[in-house]
Amino acid sequence: MLERIHPAPENILAIRARQKVTDEDYKTLLIPSIENQIKANGKVRLVYMIGPEFEGFEAKAALDDALLGLHHWRDFERVAIVTDKDWIANTMRIFLPLMPAKAKLFNIDELQDALNWAAA
Repeated sequence: MLERIHPAPENILAIRARQKVTDEDYKTLLIPSIENQIKANGKVRLVYMIGPEFEGFEAKAALDDALLGLHHWRDFERVAIVTDKDWIANTMRIFLPLMPAKAKLFNIDELQDALNWAAA
């Protein structure tokens, strides 16, 4: 499940992944939210929190994630990943430096720092 994180600065798309993330989550929340951010701001500043209750992605959602990233590769201005999952943090340490956007990894207890960094 994906849900918006509130409160968040107006220019930030803040999303929390909980339990199992589905294709429907991407189609009804993440993709439209990213497209709305691009229309409103020209770029996306994303805070993506993956906490202890995260159980993984459905196969179709994982594909959606890859395609979304490729389609909007240059539309991200800042990306903050907030997680306590070692496997996600380790994967992000590999991929974040490859992104054209400024990207940073935060621990789960640093959500406010991530929001502030993304808004700066």
